[in-house]
Amino acid sequence: MKVQFINPFLESILNVLKTMAMLEARPGKPAVKTSEVAKGDVTGLMGMTGEQAKGTLAITFTEPVILEITKRMLGEEMTRIDDTVTDMVGEITNMVTGGAKRILSEQGYRFDMAIPSVVCGKDHIIRHKSKAPIIIVPFNTQAGNFFIEICFEE
Repeated sequence: MKVQFINPFLESILNVLKTMAMLEARPGKPAVKTSEVAKGDVTGLMGMTGEQAKGTLAITFTEPVILEITKRMLGEEMTRIDDTVTDMVGEITNMVTGGAKRILSEQGYRFDMAIPSVVCGKDHIIRHKSKAPIIIVPFNTQAGNFFIEICFEE
């Protein structure tokens, strides 16, 4: 997978968290993911299709991180992953994908986006629609870790 598909999503998640949640995140080293099992407790998944490429983005949050993000964005203290938190994951996934779509359009790529889906629970499964390798990037925040999975094929 080309780096031009990865960097727009990384740039977009950093921007969304910084501007919407006032939360700094530091990306770690990308790797190829070989399992369908999520590394977090709740995942937003969004498909993107276009004439030049198709793929999916998954953002997987550990519970402490998404509870902190939700608190910062809504001003409410959350104690567990509930409907409000899963709605927040869907909205964040939408914002990140929209930001990446804008950046990719500047590079000449055009995409249609699906509606985000959210899955939660320990060891839940993430199924990407593309047969390309899944690139996973860990992020560290003061509240803990979260992960982005990117899987695109041309």
